[in-house]
Amino acid sequence: MAEVVLSQKRLAAGSTRFCAGILSTARHLTIEQKMADYSNKLYHQLEQETGIHTGYIRTGSIFLAQTQDRLISLKRINSRLNVIGIPSEIISPKKVAELHPLLNVHDLVGAMHVPEDAVVSSADVALALASAASQNGVQIYDRTSILHVMVRKGQVTGVETDKGQIQCHYFVNCAGQWAYELGLSNEEPVSIPLHACEHFYLLTRPWETPLQSNTPTIVDADGRIYIRNWQGGILSGGFEKNPKPIFTEGKNQLEIQNLQEDWDHFEPLLSSLLRRMPELETMEIMKLVNCPETFTPDMRCIMGESPSVRGYFVLAGMNSAGLSFGGGAGRYLAEWMVHGYPSESVWELDLKRFGALQSSRTFLRHRVMEVMPLLYDLKVPRWDFQTGRQLRTSPLYDRLDAQGARWMEKHGFERPKYFVPPDKDLLALEQSKTFYKPDWFEIVESEVKCCKEAVCVIDMSSFTKFEITSTGDQALEILQYLFSNDLDVPVGHIVHTGMLNEGGGYENDCSIARLSKRSFFMISPTDQQVHCWAWLKKYMPEDSNLILEDVTWKYTALNLIGPRAVDVLSELSYAPMTPDHFPSLFCKEMSVGYANGIRVMSMTHTGEPGFMLYIPIEYALHVYNEVMSVGQKYGIRNAGYYALRSLRIEKFFAFWGQDLNTLTTPLECGRESRVKLDKGMDFIGRDALLQQKQNGVYKRFTMFILDDHDTDLDLWPWWGEPIYRNGQYVGKTTSSAYGYTLERHVCLGFVHNFSEDTGEEQVVTADFINRGEYEIDIAGHRFQAKAKLYPVTSLFTHKRRKDDVELSDLHGK
Repeated sequence: MAEVVLSQKRLAAGSTRFCAGILSTARHLTIEQKMADYSNKLYHQLEQETGIHTGYIRTGSIFLAQTQDRLISLKRINSRLNVIGIPSEIISPKKVAELHPLLNVHDLVGAMHVPEDAVVSSADVALALASAASQNGVQIYDRTSILHVMVRKGQVTGVETDKGQIQCHYFVNCAGQWAYELGLSNEEPVSIPLHACEHFYLLTRPWETPLQSNTPTIVDADGRIYIRNWQGGILSGGFEKNPKPIFTEGKNQLEIQNLQEDWDHFEPLLSSLLRRMPELETMEIMKLVNCPETFTPDMRCIMGESPSVRGYFVLAGMNSAGLSFGGGAGRYLAEWMVHGYPSESVWELDLKRFGALQSSRTFLRHRVMEVMPLLYDLKVPRWDFQTGRQLRTSPLYDRLDAQGARWMEKHGFERPKYFVPPDKDLLALEQSKTFYKPDWFEIVESEVKCCKEAVCVIDMSSFTKFEITSTGDQALEILQYLFSNDLDVPVGHIVHTGMLNEGGGYENDCSIARLSKRSFFMISPTDQQVHCWAWLKKYMPEDSNLILEDVTWKYTALNLIGPRAVDVLSELSYAPMTPDHFPSLFCKEMSVGYANGIRVMSMTHTGEPGFMLYIPIEYALHVYNEVMSVGQKYGIRNAGYYALRSLRIEKFFAFWGQDLNTLTTPLECGRESRVKLDKGMDFIGRDALLQQKQNGVYKRFTMFILDDHDTDLDLWPWWGEPIYRNGQYVGKTTSSAYGYTLERHVCLGFVHNFSEDTGEEQVVTADFINRGEYEIDIAGHRFQAKAKLYPVTSLFTHKRRKDDVELSDLHGK
């Protein structure tokens, strides 16, 4: 099969030639670090392989910190770079001055030095890659415009160009800022949410004594600028606070040549540059370059197969890091196309994390104006975007908002984080973006306490909800093949199960209730709406007897958590709700108050007692009001997702997208009981699991309780912290929360067993986990931790004093 590359102009003549040419591996996400590291190694050998000079020079990068928060952020990145083999160190301002004598360092508190970062000529790298591709049989046609991609029965069949048709089964849209429009031009549109902004950088003439070619690249995020050596002078640009979005209406490609200099707009960045390098005052500036750059709604690039068109792949939206990510992203996409999946989990970058709702041009225009400054602003691990909000809301939004709800957004859906009591200062809470103990600590503590002792209500309407029905047994048959647990259960029972891929990894983790012999109700994480739908559609026969319906918007979901939930519901439904009448993991349609047809489920997603209520949205307000009214005498209150997170992590509950991903199997996280391996039934991933059961697992999901950690004074863990066993790196945390019951921080993560001699992975046994001494690295400081394996019942015996928390060895689930 021949590969063909189409370029609408001369290859590398578009925005590629404007690229600043900085290759940096210092990224917040591990997958981005790995992509950049692969790119660095690839570009380093390109010149040797192709004979084309790429301008590759290993300069190293220095990331400056003007504040303690920035330094903590750099320390977090530094400890992650070191464990994946990228040299990096935290250095003093004095050392910065030694490495780059022209810098003013008086306002710095520290910096991070990454010595193997590089600079290249981006256009030459593109040409070298094209040359290598040509040598391997790829045909390249430049000055060829695509009119549209041809699609038949949901599958790519070819491309219509201004020079004729090309038949193909695979198409990759890597059209950069034009990817959005190209996606919409197909016979079946593909939504690719990205938007262009103007991006400025200046070029100077060489210094009298030209800068050495290996002068380190400087990133001064607090000053919003970057600086690199360029032909003996400098190239400096940045990410201003007030970016200028362009091409919102979709423009003629020729306009890229005519973007204007705008010195007034660039002035704050120029001032910042002169403060950092005072000697520049005397330098002659050659020109101010203005080029377009694309950004995405969440600052992460977009890659993967379209959920609606098979064979249509996307690689775009690089957020000004196209050169750093290009080689690695290309590799993962190639693996995806050849093998059906990449060698790393790339969910954070997958096109299917977005829905059509993120494709409004107004939304994208406003969001990228926030995203572009955030690239240098952002330090703390969790962030709530301010733009594009209140897009998807529960019918209870206004009611909860009036009661002090503070909101976070997931997949466009507003979800309550916590509820501010009337006597608290609201403004102060919104400002508390910190690496330390947050201002909402006591608020969430009281919500958790209420869940444990009385009853709380959490609006969980954002969960993805599907109904699968058939006229005969088709629904059961297809679900048995698609899911790892046995769904042939009596009507009314709920099954926790995974939807696995061929490798046995989780494509989804969900709960399925059997509503009738031929009807199933499936509940999945919020951001699974597009991905899960596409996966089900991919495997479902095109058979009119099988109906898959997305009913996410039809039901408001209320989670009633706590020991008194049973009293509230009994009183509202006049039906006995005790475990004898309403066992755990059971689903029943019943009336609550005046409202009928409420799906009540005895589960809470936290391991605590209580019920989920799936309420047809027209009854939502009535049911909520009744629940709050009746619940008053039982001490009811609203709670949010922060309380939920603390409860579920304390109970060792894994969440998909955080703890579980496409490369995690049920056997690696103690969920063998949720797999029908012994039923003799075939399902996707079964062979891989049988093999794994025989060979043993190479990583294990483990719970860590921090020992010598002071919640009030020490940095908090968030996710991604390196885990050490007996002083050796063994994995990273995937999620963490303060456990209010244990009065300790709890981290969840995977432990690997790397051979000390070869570095190869070995089987991880329960004994290996239990015999280790563990530490969690938070921004370079290691804290002792106790490890605990799944499954567990009574995890701790809690004594009065915090210092006396001890692990119990009781097993069973």
